[in-house]
Formats: sequence, C-alpha cells, structure tokens
Amino acid sequence: MEHKAGFVNIVGKPNAGKSTLCNALVGEQLSIITPKASTTRHRILGLVNTEDFQIVLSDTPGIIEPAYKLHESMMNAVRESIEDADVLVILVDVTNPDFNEEQLAFISQNPNPIILVVNKIDLSTPEVVAKVMADLKEKLNPKETLAISALNGVNADSFLKLVSSYLPVHEAYYPKDQLTDRNTRFFVSEMIREKIFNLYEQEIPYSTEVIVHDYKEEQNIDKIYAYIIVERDSQKGIIIGKNGAGIKAIGVQARKDIEAFIGKKVFLDLRVKVEENWRKDDRKLKHWGYID
Repeated sequence: MEHKAGFVNIVGKPNAGKSTLCNALVGEQLSIITPKASTTRHRILGLVNTEDFQIVLSDTPGIIEPAYKLHESMMNAVRESIEDADVLVILVDVTNPDFNEEQLAFISQNPNPIILVVNKIDLSTPEVVAKVMADLKEKLNPKETLAISALNGVNADSFLKLVSSYLPVHEAYYPKDQLTDRNTRFFVSEMIREKIFNLYEQEIPYSTEVIVHDYKEEQNIDKIYAYIIVERDSQKGIIIGKNGAGIKAIGVQARKDIEAFIGKKVFLDLRVKVEENWRKDDRKLKHWGYID
C-alpha cells in the first residue's frame, strides 16, 4: 500500500471544538482549551501517524470579525490554513451552526475537498443534527459529512478513516515520532495563558500575552522565566491581585501542568509587564510571532 500524507486543516467559528478534536486525535493537549471564545491565537500543527499515513492536523483560531491587528493576524493564519489544505474540515458546533454570507465565502475559497463535520452531537438530538447537516450541505457542497462528539470521542476513528481516504500519496512531512511543529517554550507560554483565561473574566484574558524570555534546563529541574504582558497599569494590578494572590494562583496551576507536560520539576518565575496597546502594534506582534 502506498503511503499517504497531507495537511488536514480544521476551521470553524470560536468554540466549535477545533482544539478539543485536535488534542483527542493527536493524544496530547497541544492546544489550550477554555470556556471562553477565541482562546486559540496561533495555527498549531498536530501529527497523527500510522504505518499507512501521516495526517498533519492544523488547529486554527476561530473565524471572527477582526477588531484590531492581533485579530487580523489570527485571521491571516486561518486564511493560510484554508489555502494550503489538502483536505479542509469545516467543524460546526451543532448548537451554534449558522454562518453569515461573508463567512461562507471565506471558507469556500479552498479548491480541495471539503468535509463537513458537525460536532457536539452529545448536546443535541439526531433530528437537529440531521437538519443542521442538511442545511450546511446545501450551502457548502462538501464531499463528505460526519457527525461527531470530539469531547467524548464519538466517531473519532471514522473521522481519521474518512480524512485519510482523501490524502494524496506522499511521504511523511515530519518524523513519525514527532507530535507537533511547536517547541516547549511555546507550550509553556500557552499553559500559562490558559490559566489566565480560566482565572480572569471580561477583557483581562484577551489583553494578555505570555512571553517565555528565559528557559534553563538543569539536571533535576527546569527554570522558566516568563512575562505576562498586559496593556494597562490597572490590568497589571488585577493580574497580580491582593498581596500577590492572583499571580501566585496562575503560577501554582501552570507549574503543575508544565511539570506533567515535560515530566520534570519546574521553577516558574512570573512577572507582569505593561506594553500599551500591544494588540494594535505591528512591531510587537511581529516580534512575538503573530506576523511573519
């Protein structure tokens, strides 16, 4: 049997479950997951390998209307994902399935096969799932359709079988023992950012960025030094919290996950730094990897 490999890019609106699906298929938490919309900011690749194929899964930010430069870079990541897809998966939350005309035009750019996947069927009924699927089939004209529950693993094997059938014959793009294209520093910063999304409300999570500025690997412990970036002094005070309780909570929770991820003890030093209007600053966004 000839070996297949290709880029399977998953796009959809915020909270469709893209990260949950990618994590489940890869078998590792590569993308952070929170109840808040637009948690994912970068395009993250996850690799699914068998003897017969390599699926390069692409988890992308949700499709949104850009409000500032950071949003524009996020949507550029989605656009690039659509353009270079061998197979494009449109992932839809069955409880919030509607796309407007602009969104439909945006996700229909790709000339390669489109697979419509309706997610979160555990939260709906077969009748509703069938109606959502029929409505979107008419609008998107996909090659295939599938109903899944990424959270519960329902039809995960069917997803892999279906997607792999559309892959081109090609040697593996990445070593078969590799799970992602991102490095440890990236995942550490994402784990810290996840705690901020979980611990804070309103604008605070969206106004923060996490930068790992130093990572020292020692024999028995890794020493990690990171900045939590905010846009205003008032946000700095909220992150730190009364008597440092806020930043301590972030550190305790993040360190636990980082240690589990790297399999080693961690010393984590967090500092808060103000960078005014960083979400609108091309120079900062480029420096932090949002703009090529």
